[in-house]
Amino acid sequence: MQQIQNPDHCLSARKRQRQLAKAKLIKGRDNDMKKFIVTGALHGFLAVALGAFGAHALKEVLDDYSRGIWETAVQYQMFHATAILVIGILMSSKLLGEVKQLNLAGIFFNLGIVFFSGSLYVLAISGVKVLGAITPIGGVLFLTGWVLIIVAALKHAR
Repeated sequence: MQQIQNPDHCLSARKRQRQLAKAKLIKGRDNDMKKFIVTGALHGFLAVALGAFGAHALKEVLDDYSRGIWETAVQYQMFHATAILVIGILMSSKLLGEVKQLNLAGIFFNLGIVFFSGSLYVLAISGVKVLGAITPIGGVLFLTGWVLIIVAALKHAR
């Protein structure tokens, strides 16, 4: 004999499934928020540490030109570390929430720091000029990240 399922039972099971899916979605948002807040803070920490390293440990190693390159790398790293922190905050469900453009902007800023600031750090220490060709890639990543924040704000601001 086939058992007939109670429609109320099916309804409550579907409701539980929806609640679980919603909880997973919210957890994913929290992870993205956390990811950008942590990476932004890490880049900020490193910018301060590398700035101090350049000012003190490399004081006698770098000439004025190389010191300027090092300082530019530190500045751009700190600017974009702060931007990554802001992206993490904007991803709060009380603000813009989980927005694809913000996620991409955070990724682009992280990569931009690696390409832009990273290539400048190596250039300042090594003097290998060909590394300067990598720096504009980071600049384009930064610019793209800023455009994505603008798009996110225009498209999703409440």
